[in-house]
Amino acid sequence: MSAPLFLAPRADLLEGEHVVLDGPEGRHAVSVRRIRVGERIDLSDGEGALVAGRVLAVNPPDRLAIEVLERIIVPLPDPRLVVVQAIPKGDRGERAVEMLTEIGVDAVIPWAASRCVAQWKGERGERAWMKWESTAREAGKQARRAHVPRVTAPAATGDVVTMIGAAAGAVILHEESTLALTAWDPPSSGEIVVVVGPEGGIAPEEVEAFREAGAQVVHLGPSIMRTSTAGAAAVSVLLAATHRWS
Repeated sequence: MSAPLFLAPRADLLEGEHVVLDGPEGRHAVSVRRIRVGERIDLSDGEGALVAGRVLAVNPPDRLAIEVLERIIVPLPDPRLVVVQAIPKGDRGERAVEMLTEIGVDAVIPWAASRCVAQWKGERGERAWMKWESTAREAGKQARRAHVPRVTAPAATGDVVTMIGAAAGAVILHEESTLALTAWDPPSSGEIVVVVGPEGGIAPEEVEAFREAGAQVVHLGPSIMRTSTAGAAAVSVLLAATHRWS
């Protein structure tokens, strides 16, 4: 069974024979997971620094002393997979972020598409964004990922156009496309952008803007997926096609 993973500041992970885990992560390890002396645990900063360690001491309620057994810097994956996720209603956004993180996406961009019912404005929008960020962190720990996906601030359609123009490759998921994603040849390096529309679909003018910026319109087969699951399905196809799952 894999050792549990906890997040720690990068500076604490890069030098020394011992690391102290405290604060919220330490409390979770001591009071929730009930980690004991002698157990193996992993620590990461979520940006590629990884420490494999053994617990030397536990001081309730929130402090562990850990012996460093191995220190690793995990390189960034290539190609980099970025999902532009139209903001859905309710908790479907958190579900999407959770699945995308566990599968292996590298960044999630909340997109305020024209047909989005949910709107991120003011304090409510800040709280929603923080929920997505927290979901990515927790899912990254669950999946034992050294790189936790970045969740950016909400993007407007113009921002997505710019992103597509700078990417090595990009696809728009659209049920009316005649090209299957499995027939698309993704780039082997650089950034791949996957655009997932809202419940009401991507507006024609948005599709055209993305197409003009260089995106390919593709479909995921005969089934119509929810916006919260379509991105995860597409990323799975691309992770296999680019051999990141090899």
